[in-house]
Amino acid sequence: MDTTNASALRAGLSPGDILGLFRDVSDGLTKTEVTRHTGLSRTTVNQRLDGLLAAGLLIPASEDARTKGRPAGRFVFNRERGVLLVADIGATALRAALCDLGGEVLAEREADSDVTSGPAAVLTVVERFFTELLQGNGLAPEQVLGIGLDVPGPVDHETGRVVSPPIMTGWDRYDIPGWFAPRYDCPVLVDKDVNAMAYGEQRLRYPGVDHLLMVKIGTGVGTGLIAGGRVHRGADGAAGDVGHIQVTVEDVAEPPLCRCGNTGCVEAYAGGWALVRDLREAGHPVATVNEAVQLVRSGDLTAVRLARRAARILGGAIADTVNLFNPRVIAIGGQLAHTDEQLFAGIREVVYRRSLPLATRNLQIVRSALDPHAGILGLSHLLVDGIYTPERVHAFIERAGAGR
Repeated sequence: MDTTNASALRAGLSPGDILGLFRDVSDGLTKTEVTRHTGLSRTTVNQRLDGLLAAGLLIPASEDARTKGRPAGRFVFNRERGVLLVADIGATALRAALCDLGGEVLAEREADSDVTSGPAAVLTVVERFFTELLQGNGLAPEQVLGIGLDVPGPVDHETGRVVSPPIMTGWDRYDIPGWFAPRYDCPVLVDKDVNAMAYGEQRLRYPGVDHLLMVKIGTGVGTGLIAGGRVHRGADGAAGDVGHIQVTVEDVAEPPLCRCGNTGCVEAYAGGWALVRDLREAGHPVATVNEAVQLVRSGDLTAVRLARRAARILGGAIADTVNLFNPRVIAIGGQLAHTDEQLFAGIREVVYRRSLPLATRNLQIVRSALDPHAGILGLSHLLVDGIYTPERVHAFIERAGAGR
């Protein structure tokens, strides 16, 4: 645990801040440990913990076999106070999960799904999965403390509405949170899929890394940014859209049309849908991105050549981002990340050649360790962070006090 200077921690530490300490450790803390880590007086720590215990946010630690009994005064974050429902909605598939308040997946469902079929069709499947997950675990809607969804398009984070998405036909400004309001009385978070993936990677795989770039190369090309340990969405939620940077490719006379309506975008050359297009034009009867990936993995010369070109184009766009943003880790996920080293070798070569030495001397370019669950896990942690803000924790304690 971070043993930051006690005098700095002492100023303004709320019960919500104390709860955050417990969320970051799995085996709990004693009052003495909280006092040592925060610099607060023992009396203040007792008051903070009493409020958190009364609200059910903390509970006594279970018996510890290593010490032949329960450690005196050890408490843990109550992960079972409620549950979360989350759904990772992709272009061609979706995954829904039931999670505890520690962000751990308890059960999940997945299915093929065409996002272009519109919000009603897709959200009907999501809601059915949510119902099945709750009923299968003997839970009621009232026990759901938060719902999170991610989508493959730009999202206005304040309203939870997708804005002018290139591939999400019929979703523009659709009220996604409102879809769930009649059944669930809880916050509904909607975010861009790659933002959720980036947060999952950072929280669970690289917690000591404050600057991370997540690149998803699936049907399309998406990127998410973690800056200063937080999701960086930009002024309007449009940050990190590397897939729609326009590039010039030497051997192409006429830039291809992108799904966003522009021509010559990175995605129009290097996205999964573009790979399928180019393979079909070359005479290969592929219909899906997964089939294109299998063709690359099989060593087909045309598929490998196209994958290598895509890697060089992606590498150039990522190199520009590295020079601008200076991440410590670049995590790459999505279907095309599974083309063995065809993609990674090309991306690494271009990034290290075109980026500044200072920006690359400690840079890691890695395959996503959480894919395909990065979005689900990132959503669960984003939700818990929102549920347990200092203001909300204070309200929980106030309600518990009023009920005594």
